[in-house]
Amino acid sequence: MPILDFVLSGSSLLDLLVIVIALIILWIIVSIPVYIAGKIVTGGKSTFGEAMLATLFGPIVYAIVLIGVSLVLSAVISTGVAVLLALILAFIAWIAVYKSTFRTGWLGALAIAILAAIIFLIVSVIIAVLFGVTIPGQFFPKI
Repeated sequence: MPILDFVLSGSSLLDLLVIVIALIILWIIVSIPVYIAGKIVTGGKSTFGEAMLATLFGPIVYAIVLIGVSLVLSAVISTGVAVLLALILAFIAWIAVYKSTFRTGWLGALAIAILAAIIFLIVSVIIAVLFGVTIPGQFFPKI
């Protein structure tokens, strides 16, 4: 259910509060693999706050670059090529957020992104085996 439909459907304030709390909990959970990866790559210099900033601003910057570049380039070149270039530039922008947040080089930021994805996958599989819960559920088969 899109957020706008939820708000317009006459939901209660309690419903909205539950969604906000769930999003904050999800944000914290997603920040944990980024924190671990940041600690490994930066030699222990990163903080959990930096990981939370990176997981907050990374997707926002990614979305802005993806949409903006797609719209601008699709007016000049074919839509397929524009979207492909937009995806590449948006990924580079996300890595730039990691680079800035963790005060590391481009390769260090890329390593944090890759390592965080691997850690997230490993933790998701462990949770699935132990509790039968998959995160996100649609991407993993039930065990």
